[in-house]
Amino acid sequence: QVQLVESGGGLVQAGGSLKLSCAASGRTFSSYVMGWFRQAPGKEREFVAAITTIGGSTNYADSVKGRFTISRDNPKNTVYLQMNSLKPEDTAVYYCAASSRTYFSLNLLEGSNLYDYWGQGTQVTVSS
Repeated sequence: QVQLVESGGGLVQAGGSLKLSCAASGRTFSSYVMGWFRQAPGKEREFVAAITTIGGSTNYADSVKGRFTISRDNPKNTVYLQMNSLKPEDTAVYYCAASSRTYFSLNLLEGSNLYDYWGQGTQVTVSS
């Protein structure tokens, strides 16, 4: 069982930056692939980024590639999402998630149904 708590969301102007954090409970954090998803009003939840168990590989949605960076600190049981050059279309509730499917290639772990545990989400609003 893993419990996830996101923080770091807020209101920022277009072009600005935010860093989201996701703190995990439990001693098995390093056993999970971690991902970030987002959901805008009226839209489906979409994949943003994922990182392997020891952080050796990452994968990003095309819409955030080059602007967002996912990282993790296993001793601190925390995964991060650094978001730069934010755009109004990045406005959404951002969720972190943990997947036990560590044998999958990261590019195959973009479906929300492949993640086992979810946080409650943190709101990110980007004003134009």
